[in-house]
Amino acid sequence: MNTKQQERLVISDLKDLLLKAESVYAQNIAYKVKVEPGKYQTYTYTDVKQLVEALSTALINLGLKDKRIGLIGENRFEWEMSYLSIACGTGLVVPLDKSLPENELLELINRSEIEAIFCTTKHEDEIYRIFEEHNTNLKYVITMEKTSEKESFLLFEDLIKEGRELIKNGDTRFLNANVNSEDMGIMLFTSGTTSKSKVVSLSHKNICTNLMSMGKSTDINSDDVFLSILPLHHVFECTVGFLFALYCGAQITFSDGIRHITENLVEYAPTIMACVPSIYERMFLSLHKKAEKLGFLEKFIKKEELAKNLSMPERKNLFKEIHDLFGGKIRWFISGAAKLDVKIEEGYRDLGFNLMQAYGLTETSPVISMCTNEFYRTGSVGKAIADVEAKIVNPDENGVGELAVKGPNVMLGYYEDQEATNEVLKDNWFHTGDLAKIDEDGYIFISGRKKNVIVLKNGKNVFPEEVEFLINKIEGVKESLVFGKETYSDKEELKVNAILVVDKEKMKEIYNVLTLEEMHDVLFKKVKELNKFMPSYKSIKSIIVSEKELIKTTTNKVKRQASLEAII
Repeated sequence: MNTKQQERLVISDLKDLLLKAESVYAQNIAYKVKVEPGKYQTYTYTDVKQLVEALSTALINLGLKDKRIGLIGENRFEWEMSYLSIACGTGLVVPLDKSLPENELLELINRSEIEAIFCTTKHEDEIYRIFEEHNTNLKYVITMEKTSEKESFLLFEDLIKEGRELIKNGDTRFLNANVNSEDMGIMLFTSGTTSKSKVVSLSHKNICTNLMSMGKSTDINSDDVFLSILPLHHVFECTVGFLFALYCGAQITFSDGIRHITENLVEYAPTIMACVPSIYERMFLSLHKKAEKLGFLEKFIKKEELAKNLSMPERKNLFKEIHDLFGGKIRWFISGAAKLDVKIEEGYRDLGFNLMQAYGLTETSPVISMCTNEFYRTGSVGKAIADVEAKIVNPDENGVGELAVKGPNVMLGYYEDQEATNEVLKDNWFHTGDLAKIDEDGYIFISGRKKNVIVLKNGKNVFPEEVEFLINKIEGVKESLVFGKETYSDKEELKVNAILVVDKEKMKEIYNVLTLEEMHDVLFKKVKELNKFMPSYKSIKSIIVSEKELIKTTTNKVKRQASLEAII
């Protein structure tokens, strides 16, 4: 890597990013894409720039300049090229959740007023029905595949060929297009029912300042390889795993899915992976199961204890065989979108993996804070990144209050919802809705969502997430949801209750119980044991045992109210 490559880019918008990244990293591999098992196609930064220029020119030729264009599909090279082609001077990009049912997708298409949409084969049928049978603003559907059975659909590759020909013949409409970095450039729907979900308005300035701030706070560089796993419509993956990788001149690869993460780690040997806690937990537990199956669990545990007194490089060397199972090159595991179990975090670090927590929200583009090699504290989501300020509003006696942040990464507002915008943006401070404390060294510790807190009659606060961490450690419990429930005796009072989602096979294997009633009896005894280790006001008074999994977003966040309504 030469000196020029180590310098951080100063960018004003995503088109500026595209041009400057290509000027610095021209022949670096930007993407390694699997064509078929064992066969890959690579794209340099120059290839990416030329492809985006061609596709954008073709989109403008369709009359889509300054129009809203949607994206739906699984993580892939074409998704990211489509995003860049829209954002870098064509129009306004609207990423859509690929897991939405057709009726909800229709509503979001209408709410966003998109005039074209890119989709993959998996979504062609539903998009076709919406396109043909409903009254929308859609004029074009572009499939990311090489072919399509739908005659009315345009093909990604055909548009690129058309755009190359237009540029060759002197079309400079995209090449000369300017991007207003202050205006809304990205529309993102928050999770929730489509009628209630807010639309976050982000500008290029919001995104690009977040990229530059992360660049100042990390040592990620053009030698790194990213493995993309989380859905790209979510701003965490889009900013951190996609745009930030390009900003650093790194290489991007794509996972074949959650079930294939371990084999993809070996296949691509990435250095950086950003993911959610549940996946890291699953990977960690599978390591212990593998050690147990191979008969060296006791030795494995002894080595973990020994590692606590070693440096991170020494730990990595001690557990070389484990690192090789993950490709052998991992420098950073980044965990975000939910709280990580401290024991899992410590477990990875004992093995020599730099597992770092990061924190942010859609409204902040998204990164607010993150741990780094230099600034790390167990259980913390790190310090606020460069150019972002953080403070606690109305802290209690323990220093816990609502986290508020200020910086150029904070959204423009909620689209067409000034009332909701005013509720969270006060004197340029964005109120996150998360309860947290900041220690004397500036490390942020998240307690839970403000709206989830159970406020008891005696004024005490119970953070459901903290209690759920304990419940989830009970063998046979897959997940849990703690909530407050009113009881009526002499007077109205709020009590702590919990839903325990069980693994029936494990319950049978461990406790020899078959019915939900039997499971309830066994698990309530376990919960009562937990109560002894918690303040009395946090005690769980009753439980509901269920086989139904909690309802979640695509980034595995529990939809608490929807889950309660579905189970109770």
